[in-house]
Amino acid sequence: MMNIITQIVLYLVILVLLGKPLGKYMAKVYEGEKVILSPVLTPIENFIYRLIGTEKDHEMNWKEYLKAVVMYSVFGFLFVFFIQKLQGILPFNPEKLGSVPSDLAFNTAMSFTTNTNWQAYGGETTLSYFAQMAGLTVQNFISAAGGMSVLFALIRGFSRKETTKIGNFWTDMVRGTLYVLLPLSIILTLMLVSQGVVQNLKPYQQVSLMEPVVLEDGSVITTQTIAVGPAASQIAIKQLGTNGGGFFSVNSAHPLENPTPLSNLLEMLALLLIPLALCFSFGYLVKDMRQGRAIFIAMMIVFVLCLASVVTLEQIGTPQLSQNNQVDLAYSMDQSGGNMEGKEVRFGIVNSSIWATATTAASNGSVNSMHDSYTPLGGLPLMLLMQLGEVIFGGVGSGLYGMLSFVIVAVFVAGLMVGRTPEYLGKKIEPFEMKMASLAVLIPPAVVLIGTAMAAVNPGVMDSLNNPGPHGFSEILYAYSSAGNNNGSAFAGFNANTVFLNITLGIAMMLARFGPMLPMIAIAGSLAKKKTIPVTSGTLVTHNTLFIGLLIAVVLMVGALSFFPALALGPLVEHLQMIFR
Repeated sequence: MMNIITQIVLYLVILVLLGKPLGKYMAKVYEGEKVILSPVLTPIENFIYRLIGTEKDHEMNWKEYLKAVVMYSVFGFLFVFFIQKLQGILPFNPEKLGSVPSDLAFNTAMSFTTNTNWQAYGGETTLSYFAQMAGLTVQNFISAAGGMSVLFALIRGFSRKETTKIGNFWTDMVRGTLYVLLPLSIILTLMLVSQGVVQNLKPYQQVSLMEPVVLEDGSVITTQTIAVGPAASQIAIKQLGTNGGGFFSVNSAHPLENPTPLSNLLEMLALLLIPLALCFSFGYLVKDMRQGRAIFIAMMIVFVLCLASVVTLEQIGTPQLSQNNQVDLAYSMDQSGGNMEGKEVRFGIVNSSIWATATTAASNGSVNSMHDSYTPLGGLPLMLLMQLGEVIFGGVGSGLYGMLSFVIVAVFVAGLMVGRTPEYLGKKIEPFEMKMASLAVLIPPAVVLIGTAMAAVNPGVMDSLNNPGPHGFSEILYAYSSAGNNNGSAFAGFNANTVFLNITLGIAMMLARFGPMLPMIAIAGSLAKKKTIPVTSGTLVTHNTLFIGLLIAVVLMVGALSFFPALALGPLVEHLQMIFR
């Protein structure tokens, strides 16, 4: 037990120690202040502005900012879509892979444009090196930078007063990519390569087997094809940008994506590093670190509770494993115990559970174990973290601006209870902000539940299920929870590569990205125009324990009220069947 606790505490301590200085650094970057990389990167930054024809100091109102967000997203979608359709005639395609089917190309382009990185295909059998590098890896950078840009526009709405300007989207994009994502990705790529993560442009390698394999029809297999390619560079940004799309089909359970315990730790840290650091950026920019810490603590409490639940439930195992003492489920120095199905023996239950909890909390979606193999109640927190709106750290930028929409709702609820006009950071929360925040909070649950209902009554979807009954329903619910909250992970075994699922999941990803994002940009513009109200003895304190508890309660209530019936039909029923079978 002490070893389990030590692993969890060590992970969280390292994460916080790295996140706090990074948060301050990012705040300075987005405010245009000089940082350690400025002497090297400022000339490059200025060249990019000249190249794209923008003035870095020219600021936009919220409508101009929104228009720029939509323009870059549409272009990114079309760019990735046509790369897939044309990859057969494009370079860096040693395996001669052909054009991707239109429904799958639509799904993949929408997935990477929206920072979801849901994958209904096998990377090594579907996409060329060029498509992976020029299409997916590039989109990993700009979709992540887009989420951070919208967050900092919202922060400016809180910190500024009596202005219509909330920043320049193109400036924010360039700075986020050039000063934050690119340097961190280079460092992580080099560290991963040092651990054996593959990074080359060679054709797939044919190797001889140590022993021949005889198939049922009598044929003998003596060689194996090993997929290689520029994996490390994509893995670095997929983790740091909370993208999650694996270079190989089994993601970071693949030994060439995640070969050692150190690479596993590095990738787990990268999962939450930027989302956690942004909490401190928020406090720094609103000139009240207590506000950033309060949001960080609220996120961390929910995260730790979910992590503890997953580790405990997986360590306990299942009644079927323990009946008649057939399997020793006790944890010891000689064995991991518990439910090891679908988990790496190299990493065990604890590291698999940390990764699974972090990836579903962080809107990342990468995996080092198969979530379909978790116990029914062990998989429930993973679904719930997505269903809460990906606000427990969440995606880079999108997680924090999603949580700030819940903060607005919590402040409004508190104001109703005490009979005062709700305020946050000196800005009155009025009907417009509440309407926009309500849209941001309610659109993802609506997308998930409507999509799940449509799929559950579609006879063709039944052929995609790996299991019947409650677990099959959980596979559908998980898929739409993942797409409808821009996560991208999946219950392994659910075949989503059908026309119906590719199209509906693609639409779900689009609505889940832009449904919350666009209202938050509108809130940024509305708040920036307001005056700052002085703090009085009657002002609601939004950084103390009481408010942290209220914020957590609002987040959990929205998730519980929206998804409890669906969760009851899936993991809860499956757990009861497992007990009383």
